[in-house]
Amino acid sequence: MDLIDTHQHLILRDRIGYAWTGEFPILAGDFTREDYAGLVAGKGVGATIFMETGVDDADYQAEARMVADMIGTSVGGVPMLGQIASIRPEWDDGFDAWLEEAQGLGVVGFRRILHVVPDDVSLAETFRRNLRKIGRAGYNFDLNFLSRQLIPIGVPLLKACPDQPYTLDHCGVPDVAAGDWEVWKAGIDAFAAFPNVVVKLSGITTYCAPGTASVALIRPYVDYLLEAFGPDRMLWGGDWPVVNLGAGLPGWIDMTRELLSGLSEAEQYAIAQGTARRVYGV
Repeated sequence: MDLIDTHQHLILRDRIGYAWTGEFPILAGDFTREDYAGLVAGKGVGATIFMETGVDDADYQAEARMVADMIGTSVGGVPMLGQIASIRPEWDDGFDAWLEEAQGLGVVGFRRILHVVPDDVSLAETFRRNLRKIGRAGYNFDLNFLSRQLIPIGVPLLKACPDQPYTLDHCGVPDVAAGDWEVWKAGIDAFAAFPNVVVKLSGITTYCAPGTASVALIRPYVDYLLEAFGPDRMLWGGDWPVVNLGAGLPGWIDMTRELLSGLSEAEQYAIAQGTARRVYGV
């Protein structure tokens, strides 16, 4: 089960600003492709797709331009196939120009992290009008919502932009530590009802209480996602280095393999790379 990691971040502080990392001492310093390659050596990661790292507003385009030079290259035997770039649909100024420039930057999708902005950002017509442009240009859009936002904020967005293909990141962000199972489950049911949404098996160990992440703890969440979406609507992401707040990347890979071990070879392939190839066109 060779994996395509659809959620590889990088932190290169001499070139880009990452103010949000300041509250997490474990994320101090740089996190490079060489570091990543060392962690996944022998772990069956066949390729990556870069995921924008939530950089400072002034740097989101600079990040994508920097990463464009890495696409198609390999470090430690792990090639980078494309990037999911940051975008600001809430801003009309420069939006069309950025969407056009991205066509030459190896972009296979876009993301705007919505749980770090006011809830009403994605409710505005400017945001929705520009999101529809992303879909018409043929790009997937990765969604980051907290579990509490899935129904009141996420579902209205899905209904307003029905032709846009989406990936729901980080298993829909269940608050495993707080035990919000019913809130999360209702949100997952609502999102799974939209056939243009797939879910990313990623990030979940970060939402466990520190030191508690285990296969036993998160298996009910993964099993429910499999029931709701099915393997053909699920793809995998490492979320490194943020995953260091949870199980760490090697640990998360091992947990993934154990969690999916009961599936058929075809089902495992879909989650490991088949869905990613279809969704992102790599």
